Amino acid sequence: MKLAWILWLSQLLPQPAADSLCLSTTVYLEARDQTVRGQQAVAEVALRRRDSGLWGDSMCQVVTARKQFAPTIVSPGTRLANDKAWSEAMTVAFDAERNWALPAGERREIVPGASHFAALAIASPSWRNAYKVGTIGDHTFYRVQSLKPRAS
Repeated sequence: MKLAWILWLSQLLPQPAADSLCLSTTVYLEARDQTVRGQQAVAEVALRRRDSGLWGDSMCQVVTARKQFAPTIVSPGTRLANDKAWSEAMTVAFDAERNWALPAGERREIVPGASHFAALAIASPSWRNAYKVGTIGDHTFYRVQSLKPRAS
């Protein structure tokens, strides 16, 4: 299936389903070749960003914010062809959403406070000198800014 089709479908689905689809797609595109822990960390950054409201109010808005995550960086014609990796990405995304729905003190955080990540072998972002939270596989996670959940 093509990325463009997935993003189109996400616009038709009800909010919770659309957000799960967008998070799964992001985990797949960003970390399908990483460990489950690395995939969980990618999902955590996206969930933390959604809670902040700085990149949008929904997961789909967050992961499609201009040049923030793979869904807006890779070609819309990109095929998500690895069925095993897609299944794993969906499982990671669903588990991450369930974990993130817990009260803040009860969540399992992989990269506490991380607001950004980069695969430094292929990218050199301007914020790469920010506070490094940790490295998992090919990704280095950073606290570029302190993200707090928006006020309800």
